[in-house]
Amino acid sequence: MDPKNNITEEEFYKLKNNNQLLNLLKNKHGHYQKVNETLSYINELRLLQIELVKLQHHIAKEQKRVAIIFEGRDAAGKGGNIRRFMEHLNPRSSRLVALNKPTEVEKGQWYFQRYIKELPNPGEIVFFDRSWYNRAVVEPVMGFCSEKQYKEFLVQVPEFEHMMYEDGVIIIKFWLSITKDEQLKRFESRRDNPLKRWKFSPVDKQGQILWDKYTHYKSEMFSKTHTTYSPWMIIKTNDKKVARLEAMRYVLSQFYYDGKSEAGTILNPDPNVVMRYYRSNVHQID
Repeated sequence: MDPKNNITEEEFYKLKNNNQLLNLLKNKHGHYQKVNETLSYINELRLLQIELVKLQHHIAKEQKRVAIIFEGRDAAGKGGNIRRFMEHLNPRSSRLVALNKPTEVEKGQWYFQRYIKELPNPGEIVFFDRSWYNRAVVEPVMGFCSEKQYKEFLVQVPEFEHMMYEDGVIIIKFWLSITKDEQLKRFESRRDNPLKRWKFSPVDKQGQILWDKYTHYKSEMFSKTHTTYSPWMIIKTNDKKVARLEAMRYVLSQFYYDGKSEAGTILNPDPNVVMRYYRSNVHQID
C-alpha cells in the first residue's frame, strides 16, 4: 500500500465525526465503501433498537405475551440476532431461553412440558434460541428421537401453537436461511478463532455431512407447521448484518405502539430478505 494513502495519527485525532472519517477515507484509498457500510449498519441498528425499547414498553404496559423463536441450521446466526435484539432491552421483562438436552426426568414427560414453563408471562418478551422445533429437524436428523415421537410431534405442534394463539400468546417464528458454502465458511471461522472455538462441535461437522437430510426434515417441518395463526418467516442470512436489521424490522412491523410514527428509519422489512414460507417456495432457501 502506498504510504501516502495511510491515515496519519495527526489526521485521525483531528476527526470530529463519522462523516469526516468517511471523507478522509474517500480521498485516501479504497476502504471507503466497507467503512461506509459498517457505519450505516451501526446507525440503522441503533435506530431499530430505539424502536425495540419503545415496543418493549408497549408490551409491558398492555401486558402482552410475546415469544420470538429463532430456528435454523448451525451457524445461521441465531445467537447473534438475539444478542442485538436484547442488547438494550430491560432484562426485567425480556428473557432468553436456550435449553440444554432434556434430563432423564424430562425425557419421561410430555415433550412440550419443559417449554410450557418457559413461555412469556404478561408483559414479557421471550427469545428462544432453538425451541420445541428441535424435534422437527435436529432430533430426527441426529437420531435423538424415534420415528413415532417425531410423527406425534408434527401432529401435536399445530394444536399446541393454536392453544397459545387462542390464549393470546403472540408467536413469531423465524427460520434463518444460510447456504451450504456460507455455513462452511462460518464453521472454519469458528474453528480458527480462539474466541469462537467453543461454538464448534462434532454436531457442526454433521451439519455439512447431513446437509440434504436436514433439508428434507426442514421442508417437512414447514409443510406441517406453517399456519395462518403461526406462520414461518424465512430470513436470508448469508449477510449477517442485513439479516439482523430485517428481523428487527419484521418484529416491529407486527405491532402498533406509541411513538412508532416518529421512527427515524423504515420499519417494514425487505421482502427479498424476509418472506413467508409459502412465498419462499418461489425462491431457493436453505
